[in-house]
Amino acid sequence: MADFRKWLLAFAVVALLLGMGTSASAQTQNAAFACTANAGVPPIVRAEGITELVGDLILNCTGGTFTPAGQNIPQSNVQIFLNTNVTSRTYAGNLSEAILTIDEPFPGTETPNPPTAGAATGSATTQLGCQAINSANCQITSIGAGVGAAGSYNGSAGHYNVFQGMQNGPSQVVWLGVPIDAPGSAGTRVIRITNVRANACQLGVSSTLIPTQIQMFIAVNGSQQVTINAPQQVVAFIQPGLIATNKSGGFVQCVNINGNVLSSSAAIGQGGTLAVTATEGFASSFKVRNFAQLFVGGTSSTAPYGTAPSSPGLQNVLGYPYNTESGFVSTTPGISPNGTATGAIGLADTGTQIAFTVSNIGAGVSIFAPPYVQLFPATGGAATGLAVLVGSSFSPPAVANPAPVAVTVTGNTAAVTYEVWYSNPNVIESMSLAITVAAISNTGQNLPATGTSQVAISFAPVSTVQTTSTTAPIPRFCSTAAPKTFFSIAACTCDLLFPFVTNQAGFDTGIALANTSLDPFGTSPQTGPVTLNYYGSTTGGGAAPPAAKSQAVPAGQELIFTLSGGGNFGIAATPGFEGYIIAVAQFQYCHGFAFISDVGAQKLAEGYLAIQLDEPFNLGLLPLTRTGQLGESQAH
Repeated sequence: MADFRKWLLAFAVVALLLGMGTSASAQTQNAAFACTANAGVPPIVRAEGITELVGDLILNCTGGTFTPAGQNIPQSNVQIFLNTNVTSRTYAGNLSEAILTIDEPFPGTETPNPPTAGAATGSATTQLGCQAINSANCQITSIGAGVGAAGSYNGSAGHYNVFQGMQNGPSQVVWLGVPIDAPGSAGTRVIRITNVRANACQLGVSSTLIPTQIQMFIAVNGSQQVTINAPQQVVAFIQPGLIATNKSGGFVQCVNINGNVLSSSAAIGQGGTLAVTATEGFASSFKVRNFAQLFVGGTSSTAPYGTAPSSPGLQNVLGYPYNTESGFVSTTPGISPNGTATGAIGLADTGTQIAFTVSNIGAGVSIFAPPYVQLFPATGGAATGLAVLVGSSFSPPAVANPAPVAVTVTGNTAAVTYEVWYSNPNVIESMSLAITVAAISNTGQNLPATGTSQVAISFAPVSTVQTTSTTAPIPRFCSTAAPKTFFSIAACTCDLLFPFVTNQAGFDTGIALANTSLDPFGTSPQTGPVTLNYYGSTTGGGAAPPAAKSQAVPAGQELIFTLSGGGNFGIAATPGFEGYIIAVAQFQYCHGFAFISDVGAQKLAEGYLAIQLDEPFNLGLLPLTRTGQLGESQAH
């Protein structure tokens, strides 16, 4: 009996070991279906952008047991979340342009044609899409081949490998009923999520040395258990995409501004061309709409001025760095809004657009801008791109400096927008725009109006649509441009120096200042006051008198006064003063004469012409004097 118990115990131990061996073997053959997420190389996106393309998220999946031939592949629901709004374009039924692919489907004809190694060995060569919005749209019957070109995701009829998602909230996209087959132990199943656009403007720029990050979270659930390792990934870094600078200028009302572009009757004028510059915050911040427009190797087939971009083509190679405003663009049956590339999902509406807005433009002022402008490397060198004025009938001529075109002024604002047609994503580029200010002087009508104008430089279009939309443009941007001083127009003055005047030691000084804007030459008559600025001292070392402002002196009349007794137009006496006077007249043409004598002019007298402090009209040069005014200097 004891021996029997010993044998029974031995049989139990053997059975246990056999059972453990069987379980271990089964566990080895049926390892858990698990996926590891990674985001590759997250791109830099523009802080001003609302619809920025983030990097792809990729799941590399292993394990599990693939579905036997003839059975439906288990379906799963895949959902992503961003830490900001998802702004991928939506279509009817809340369908999103965001795409999920399985096993890296490559097209038969690749655009562009990357190296052969770009297509993973054994991957599908046909892209076939469906809308993953329920459990019936994308059902796949397994052919039991596991992973490889002959597998269930080969793009043949009924074997989908491209799945269109659905917007499921401000920051979420979901793919419902996606047939995800476990790869088994023989290979790796690759799941890619692409065409996700994010609102970078909503997050803003970091105030620290660490850039703001756009993060993507992924969850998978459904009819089978799928473990996700590292479900949270950084898919983009946010940096400012535009650096704006400008040169400001000052003009005077009584001189034509940039007269050479106006009528021939106005031969003399002030130069009115000012530069405004937009520079990329980082390389490839300025993007073309479609890959065909990119400069390749620093040149273009249509360099240096380009031709109008042709109809947009496909961008149908997954993971290829197109560096354009468009994402994955394909006419894959089942997911495109229509059967043409122009309506395919993932296609942006335009290339990057940059707006230059001049505000507070006074009456009588015209604005001109070139029909196109070249892009140059910020560090110097030959042209690498081209931006074209939106709305212009542009046909690139073989000239580097095209004639400017008039810009419509609405209210007191003029805006021009340029779209990037060609660019090189491998250099930081700048576009320097020559904006021309023009006006005909008519001071009698107070034209051009005096004041200061500002310019703002920003990406365009600026939009308040911060979430996904079926109609809002892609790309679109938030407004972050602060207007900067651009140019000012000041009232004209005539500035005269009387270098010595006195009412001391028995002497007195008389002054006559004539408003000579009335003449037989057709000059517009001007009327304005005169301000007398006294520099020196009074008898006994007292301070100089304060500045005195006369009443308005009409054209053709004179302001006449003496230090001892004052004069007309409200000028009071300044007895005991000795020093010099600078007279500032609020009209353009003035001339002065000073007369010094003993009191009553009984014994001696001396007179002189006032010194003109303004720049004479010298071939229309800008003022080179301290007054900043253009005047006339005749025999002074």
